[in-house]
Amino acid sequence: MSDVQEAHPAPDFSLPAIGSELIVHDGHVQLSALRGKTVVVYFYPKDETAGCVKEACSFRDANQEMQKRGVVVLGVSADDLPSHQHFADRYELPFPLLADTEATVARLYGVKKGLFGMLGLNRETFLIDQEGIVRKIWRNVKPGGHAQEVLETIEALELSSSASRE
Repeated sequence: MSDVQEAHPAPDFSLPAIGSELIVHDGHVQLSALRGKTVVVYFYPKDETAGCVKEACSFRDANQEMQKRGVVVLGVSADDLPSHQHFADRYELPFPLLADTEATVARLYGVKKGLFGMLGLNRETFLIDQEGIVRKIWRNVKPGGHAQEVLETIEALELSSSASRE
């Protein structure tokens, strides 16, 4: 298990994904291909569970503001692509969902299994700047209002893409 820390480089990864023009090849999103953009990587326990719906919908509702700032949101869980597709369609999620079915990337980022190891992954979020440096880590996230908290942190750290500012 890795110990990802703030002010250190974010470990690169490539995972199968749905719902994105960011998919680079073979249906995968690769973090290093997003260099130059601020990236929010949020890990969540399981598609279709109450807290995960609340968190995903908060990121959905904040997506326009995120895009204005040049921010890319990536949702990651251990669910497979068909589950992600159903979840994204049902809640009209406008950002990619990545399938970390073996929890390989979760372990790389130090994200533990949730609820006594039985239900998916812990709810944790990583804010990565345009240079690929982890700027903020949220552990044991409460889903309500989290996307707004991330937006406020992006503003406070001045991580909005200058090309996207109005």
